[in-house]
Amino acid sequence: MSATETTRRRRLHPAWIVAAVAFLALVGAAGFRAAPGVLMVPLQQEFGWSTTVLSAAVSINLVLFGLTAPFAAALMERFGIRAVTATALVLIGAGSALTVLVNQSWQILLTWGLLIGLGTGSMALVFAATIANTWFSKSRGLVIGILTAGSAAGQLVFLPFIAMLAQDPGWRQASLLIAAGALAVVPLVLKFLKNSPADVGALPYGETAPKKGVTEAAAAALATDSGRNSNAAVRALQVLKRASKVRTFWALVAGFAICGATTNGLIGTHFIPSAHDHGMPETTAAGLLAVVGIFDIVGTIASGWLTDRYNPKILLAVYYQFRGIGLLVLPLLLSASIQPSMIVFVVIYGLDWVATVPPTAAICRKTFGADGSVVFGWVFAAHQLGAAAAALGAGVIRDATGQYTYAWFGAAAMCTIAAVISATIRKDAGQKEPVAVAV
Repeated sequence: MSATETTRRRRLHPAWIVAAVAFLALVGAAGFRAAPGVLMVPLQQEFGWSTTVLSAAVSINLVLFGLTAPFAAALMERFGIRAVTATALVLIGAGSALTVLVNQSWQILLTWGLLIGLGTGSMALVFAATIANTWFSKSRGLVIGILTAGSAAGQLVFLPFIAMLAQDPGWRQASLLIAAGALAVVPLVLKFLKNSPADVGALPYGETAPKKGVTEAAAAALATDSGRNSNAAVRALQVLKRASKVRTFWALVAGFAICGATTNGLIGTHFIPSAHDHGMPETTAAGLLAVVGIFDIVGTIASGWLTDRYNPKILLAVYYQFRGIGLLVLPLLLSASIQPSMIVFVVIYGLDWVATVPPTAAICRKTFGADGSVVFGWVFAAHQLGAAAAALGAGVIRDATGQYTYAWFGAAAMCTIAAVISATIRKDAGQKEPVAVAV
């Protein structure tokens, strides 16, 4: 029986099973994304560490989160998606569990920074792009949107419980919850997360019988085979060298660095401490971030749908500009209680949180072809470097001025810059530029 006949007889294409397990893996890995903002105040109260010290731990995490991503994409080509994903979840679980033993600041740099940074970097948004590019020939934008929403869903699931546990019985129990969430997904990954459609005798979803010549799916398969026969680090660096010669790559890098600064780096890390400065209880502020997570799921999936239908560079410009407007007014909205205007901010910011991912991944895929997943890994590295700089910078601003106001205003200005950069990406990006070929 041919692969095509086998695929037709299945009621549910195996790509959707893989996508479902990938979604759960991203949910399990996302627990720590909710943790720093919630645990920062309890750690300060117990150990007397400054905001700058804890921000440095988050920055190390975000740097490794980003720099690991392109190599993780190459490692997935070399060793398989399943092995890399399971290892990453174990690292996140170990880092979270070991956090309960810390009593010196350098130890939090090791657990929050090194272990969890390496683990989350291997489970970054590159994972979503790799799943979509490997298993799907159509609806890729929608799939990336759904998988990206898994990270938001993880924050939604974990954040309220982390906040409650951090208050009573304490932050250590909250850390153990994060570890359990990551490790619980490992058995599902090992059993159901197959490396490629060929492993189950199928074609990618949406692919019919192979056509004459080299199709996009065939090119991706050739790139994967090449990756499995080469050093993952060398392949990642070779892809970077090729991509760096294309102007669109640098436009995406700049925009995504600002994206990271204004999400994970600033709001994700410092929104709860900033709200606490204004008299808002931590659990209330955590609830607001959970609402951001709810609308992030809606916004990211909708963005994936839109990316399959509209010009991705225009979508990026609109997303960044709306985010900048939100950050500009945020200092005026923070208070001890929740006002209707804050609800409006949370809804808009949630819809926009990582809506930038599907159009960015689409431009990478269309512009760089078989190298698209690894290129997106490098673009995502810029996202996390921007996040790391913002996390540390906002902490320094808070310690120096006693408030976060200048951090919010600076981030708003950067979003406008990102909108302009995105709008000026060359019109034929993703369609007529030379496609890089894996070697």
